[in-house]
Amino acid sequence: MRFLQAYPKEVKVFLIASLINATGSALMWPLVTMYVFDELGRSMTDAGLVLLVQSLGGIAGQLLGGSLYHKVGVNRLIVGALAMNALMLFALPWASSNWSVFIIVMGLVGLFNSLSLPAIQAFIGFRFAEQRAELFNIIYVANNIGVALGTSLSGFLGNYMLSFVLNGVTSAVFAGFFFVYLRRIGSAPAQDQTARRQPQGGMSGWRLMGNTRIYLYMALGSMFLLIGNSIWNTGVSPFIISKGWSKQLYGFLWTLNGILIFVAQPLVSLIKRWFAKASTSQMTASAVFYLAGYAVLLFLPSYPGMLLAMVLATLGEMLISPAMPSFISEHAQHSAPFYLGLSGGIGAAGRVIGPYLMGIQFDRGGLAPTGWLACGMAVLAVGFFAVHAYVNRSAEQRLARRTA
Repeated sequence: MRFLQAYPKEVKVFLIASLINATGSALMWPLVTMYVFDELGRSMTDAGLVLLVQSLGGIAGQLLGGSLYHKVGVNRLIVGALAMNALMLFALPWASSNWSVFIIVMGLVGLFNSLSLPAIQAFIGFRFAEQRAELFNIIYVANNIGVALGTSLSGFLGNYMLSFVLNGVTSAVFAGFFFVYLRRIGSAPAQDQTARRQPQGGMSGWRLMGNTRIYLYMALGSMFLLIGNSIWNTGVSPFIISKGWSKQLYGFLWTLNGILIFVAQPLVSLIKRWFAKASTSQMTASAVFYLAGYAVLLFLPSYPGMLLAMVLATLGEMLISPAMPSFISEHAQHSAPFYLGLSGGIGAAGRVIGPYLMGIQFDRGGLAPTGWLACGMAVLAVGFFAVHAYVNRSAEQRLARRTA
């Protein structure tokens, strides 16, 4: 990967650490439902409850992480959250003997895992301000390589507890990396230090929430996209099973997703250069690609159609994932951690709502109703991203006239 030669050594080390952490996280998440159903002998309803609690913990972690960044400090927040996440993962074997304790621990896993996310994103935005857009994209690619590796290894290991413990080990390694790394660089970035002296840019959380143009429309667009994206797990997956097709066909869709995230970067670069130079335009274009993918699923309910839909949805994913943190880091300045956590928490609500809504639609009529719902959610996402682009463009024009 020759393009990495243009970046300093600390970026390369950070990418390696991120990849290791993503690999460890992916060791666990495919096995949770299977573990609850197979090892613990609980129902699929109970398995769904565990995932719900974990997702709610994740939303709380995003919101809390953004609020605590300047109050606690980047060192304590990132290292502490990752260390606590590792501790909760190590506690899972013991917690499994008591169902109530197991649910609580899984909720804490979701909390502490997400607690560090806005802090890490904000740190990247502060530390590497001039290259933040490129780095968000590179880290996104590295994390997805880790997810692909971890998902493959989880099946190879074939041991639930070993997978959970290895996830804890990688989280502890990531915490150790940040502990050493943040001590080595001596202090937080200059922009971060200024913000520490004036938490949240001198404004309270409630006042920051009033600046809706920074986060609200973008976060709602993300939430609707995530609701629609539940069609893969709660529409396409049961459809493939109901048709009697091989389950490996469903797995290959996600293999294709992982391959595209790596090899389709030049195509996404062309899309950005020709049609979507600004991060706001990239979000809108992302929703259009998602909409096109869902429309293919709706009107071409065959396996070739699913392959094409996955290609289109993956292009949408590749556009939006780096664009959102890049926009906030660029426009929110000292308050970026707060808005990263707030927008991430609102968007993540789609992961909680989506499977339930899609499940209802699939039970009513199979893949077609889920396709219509997904298309409707994508249309709403396009609308909210367009509003987000409009209000921010208007605000920048007003500011330019005042300073002229």
